[in-house]
Amino acid sequence: MVESVFSFTYYKPIPVTDIISASTQNRSLNEDGLINLGWRGWEGDLPTPILNPCLSNPSLVEETIAYYNEAISVATKRILPLTCYYHMDWRPNKFSGTALTGIQPYLGNEIPDLTGCIVFIDFVRRGSSPARGVLAYTKVRTECKLNDYSIIEPNYNFGTQSAYYVSLGANLTQSRLYLGVYGSSNVTDFNQGTVFEIV
Repeated sequence: MVESVFSFTYYKPIPVTDIISASTQNRSLNEDGLINLGWRGWEGDLPTPILNPCLSNPSLVEETIAYYNEAISVATKRILPLTCYYHMDWRPNKFSGTALTGIQPYLGNEIPDLTGCIVFIDFVRRGSSPARGVLAYTKVRTECKLNDYSIIEPNYNFGTQSAYYVSLGANLTQSRLYLGVYGSSNVTDFNQGTVFEIV
């Protein structure tokens, strides 16, 4: 229900083999110095929910906290997201997303309003017809407070073709951003992709 963008500088990587070994031996990992994003008790800035429609009133949703004990146990240990967006969001100038498919910091000067910001994309905006991905950004913050985000409306005319935003890339200095767009959500529909530079 929530897609989250995190920002952190220092972390202690764990080899995948250690994770698998701990899991197969049913033992805990040494968590000293590890980054805790709150999973599975937290989904971004919300406790992980199970949603059920309210049959008597379709405008309401019943929400159950799925992993309450885990949410409580990691509540003070987890890193808060830089920003979040939601799969169901009716606020003006926001969007209902589906899947976060790319994040890049922008360190260039060619787009002054984006300098120092975190740019991110979502695969497809819910309810868009034809299907369209979403390009957005948020500013970096130093205090522990959730940031809002803003949408970037591209001026490229995709016409009646779908445009799924599948990847976001940058050059080595992160001064140029590249958006990968695909004309189908089906990966076996070949040769429908284009890479655009964001200018």
